[in-house]
Amino acid sequence: MKILVAEDEPMLLKTIELKLKKEGYEVIATGDGRDAIARIEKDNPDLVISDIMMPYASGLEVVSLVKQPGRKTIPIIILSAMEQEKVVMEAFELGADDYITKPFSLNELSIRVKRLMSRINNKN
Repeated sequence: MKILVAEDEPMLLKTIELKLKKEGYEVIATGDGRDAIARIEKDNPDLVISDIMMPYASGLEVVSLVKQPGRKTIPIIILSAMEQEKVVMEAFELGADDYITKPFSLNELSIRVKRLMSRINNKN
């Protein structure tokens, strides 16, 4: 299973990448929204984890792209800071499947990823 992680904080991105790789996932790590959009188009991940606030394109733009009608359904987990509730609600309206407030536990992220991945596997 392939997971794209879009996070502009390099240490957090690396930490998430290492955790998910340790759990057996193939990880595509990207540090900005524009690159995330390009990699989604190119690599067709099974799950996307995206920060809301990133350079070049926001997490909302990533959600909008992934959730366009007629596209393969890719679950999305949004990462957001505590004070971004209004933006998180907008992400849900665009089709985000889950969100985690920063700071968060890697174990919590892992459980949420497994839950969404099991939904994918049950549909196949």
